[in-house]
Amino acid sequence: MRALVILGLFALLALAVWFAGSAFVRLGGDEIPLYGYVAIAGGVLASLLIGGGLMALVFYSNRHGYDDLSGGGK
Repeated sequence: MRALVILGLFALLALAVWFAGSAFVRLGGDEIPLYGYVAIAGGVLASLLIGGGLMALVFYSNRHGYDDLSGGGK
């Protein structure tokens, strides 16, 4: 059962990648200049850093008991 779910999710991933690739090729458009690639890379890096920082704060808060002080789990 678990393998069937994983296989289905990989099939959906493959379908999404195929659709994105075919849409990119068919729609075409202008070439992305170098500063466009730099901006995309900067945005990805900033998103990863912010996401990683927030996850680190979640783990830090959980390990040091700050989540227990709120009393929301009762």
